[in-house]
Amino acid sequence: MSSKSAIGIFDSGYGGLTILSEIRALMPEYDYIYLGDNARTPYGTRSFDIVYRYTLESVRQLFSMGCNLVILACNTASAKALRNIQQNYLPKYAPDKRVLGVIRPTTEIVGKYSKSRHIGLFGTEGTIDSMSYNIEISKFHPDIKVTGQSCPMWVPLIENGESASDGADFFVKQYCDSLMAKDPLIDTVILACTHYPLLKDKIAKYLPASINIISQGPIVAASLKDYLSRHKEMEQSISRGGNCSFHTTEQSAKFTKNASIFLDASISAETINY
Repeated sequence: MSSKSAIGIFDSGYGGLTILSEIRALMPEYDYIYLGDNARTPYGTRSFDIVYRYTLESVRQLFSMGCNLVILACNTASAKALRNIQQNYLPKYAPDKRVLGVIRPTTEIVGKYSKSRHIGLFGTEGTIDSMSYNIEISKFHPDIKVTGQSCPMWVPLIENGESASDGADFFVKQYCDSLMAKDPLIDTVILACTHYPLLKDKIAKYLPASINIISQGPIVAASLKDYLSRHKEMEQSISRGGNCSFHTTEQSAKFTKNASIFLDASISAETINY
């Protein structure tokens, strides 16, 4: 890690931009490279093998662009690919680089939000079926019961700019009602997809007012800051210019347009092939 490099932020699509925004708000001094594999999204319904292959290809691309540290700002990739990358790929092929996800930071601290010890989970089909949250939460908080609800309509609604529309209410209410019917004792809900913060107001509308709704962005940002404070060699390898570049495997014009749904600022993206 002799040369300076940016922090890589990867997502299968656009949702990781919500994570990037929180990270940059907390640590604006660093340089960042965002990569969205929009040409092959969604990952949520794909097999473990396919998600691993796609995620590894994207991580390697960010490595080739100079990133020593990559954040998988995608719950599906974190659930289906992260462990394999960390345990099998990095030690053999990139021992000086690190890949972190969004699940562990969330599961480490979620216990402090729940008094009933009953937690709900909204996510993609892939994230819910992987049971990754259930497994990780049980490690830190074995007394907590986790109930998952997949929400296949939420990502399409958000990416088509319909998150604020009246039509979105039907599907938000449907999944909220379904989750609470499974376990009425839930007092905390994790938004386990990086798209879902855009629906947070509607979700709050259809859940009991006493329920804590947890978005991952601030948690992941704080966890990354803590990680860098404990790993000085990695922290010192990151370049500081306050810059951020955006790359996509889809048409750059399409990405630039859709990114405005997730970011307050306008951006310019570059199409990349690998």
